[in-house]
Amino acid sequence: MIAQTIQLALAPVFVLVAIANIMNLLSTRLGRVVDRSRQLQDRHTATSGADHDAVVIEMRAIAQRIHLITRAIFLLVLSGLAIGVTVAVLFLEEFVAIRLQVAAAGLFLVAIGLLMWALMLFLAETRVASAQLRIPRSLLELERDI
Repeated sequence: MIAQTIQLALAPVFVLVAIANIMNLLSTRLGRVVDRSRQLQDRHTATSGADHDAVVIEMRAIAQRIHLITRAIFLLVLSGLAIGVTVAVLFLEEFVAIRLQVAAAGLFLVAIGLLMWALMLFLAETRVASAQLRIPRSLLELERDI
């Protein structure tokens, strides 16, 4: 029976690996956003007029991105914890001989729900980032035939 429990626990563990990879990606993005934030903070006092307004607009977007990324990481951590508890419940069920399949299934569904919520926040963050990076049409020189 323990072999079956180990086999059953493998699926949640693969989800845990995916969560770790997504957290790594988000941590990297957060580091880059924070670095950009520090650059903008230095420019904030050194600019005025339209340049200052551009810095403030970018800082607002950066603040929004930081918020979205940190919330997504928080949800991923909760999801990972729920996966860990799911695996523990599967083994506890085997050793204590109490039927905990419904609890394990519920925990797994909670973990997947948290993962999906985190992915939605990641999508929102990428949309904010891509909106920041829009290249003005005038710079594309679309009227020229190249």
